[in-house]
Amino acid sequence: MNNSKKQKVMYLRNIIFGVEDSLVSTVGLLSGIAANQVDQKTIILAGVVLIFVESISMGAGSMISEYQVSLYESHRDLPFGKVRLAAFLMFISYLIAGLIPLWPYLFFTGQTALITSIVITLMGLFLLGVISAIKFGVRIWRNGIRTLLIGGVAIFVGIVVGKLMGYWGILV
Repeated sequence: MNNSKKQKVMYLRNIIFGVEDSLVSTVGLLSGIAANQVDQKTIILAGVVLIFVESISMGAGSMISEYQVSLYESHRDLPFGKVRLAAFLMFISYLIAGLIPLWPYLFFTGQTALITSIVITLMGLFLLGVISAIKFGVRIWRNGIRTLLIGGVAIFVGIVVGKLMGYWGILV
């Protein structure tokens, strides 16, 4: 694979990873908190803090890992500007995608916000799977459903853990 194609794959990998991780992490956290009827301000605060902290963390992690991979693969440094662009793509894709599961809590309350957040996130995950399948030339429906199901597990875990913490009276 030539360098230009490697760079494009690196950029696309960071975008897909950023979007997927943000959708799954954000909706998992928000669902776990909202499942315990926590007040709206707390849910929004937790979501905003998560999105900003994780987008910076994911961007930094991308910069470090892409730089290390470039050293391993070619025994030379990838131009730092290219690594920075990959990190920025990770950061911005995480930041923007995190707003998708959060926005229902800005306009709705209670179960309506929770269900809307889950539904639009699952739709986003399916769409991400479809877009990446088209880009990489793999089965569209299979990849879309696989991406949706993987994200669905995180939502389920978030709700179950949140409910268990509430049931056991831990921090709720």
